[in-house]
Amino acid sequence: MPARPKNCPYCGKPPSEQFAPFCSAGCKDRDLLKWLGDGYRIPGRPVEPGDVDTDED
Repeated sequence: MPARPKNCPYCGKPPSEQFAPFCSAGCKDRDLLKWLGDGYRIPGRPVEPGDVDTDED
């Protein structure tokens, strides 16, 4: 028996073949905007101010 496709990660509707895994261009665009706006981040270790490289010379 084939696996059932997962629903759209944004609205929960069934995915569209054209926009998979999303249901529409709107949900696909919202995901892209979240990526571009740093909405998806993985926290790292805290950085000390002296450890940050800057271009100010």
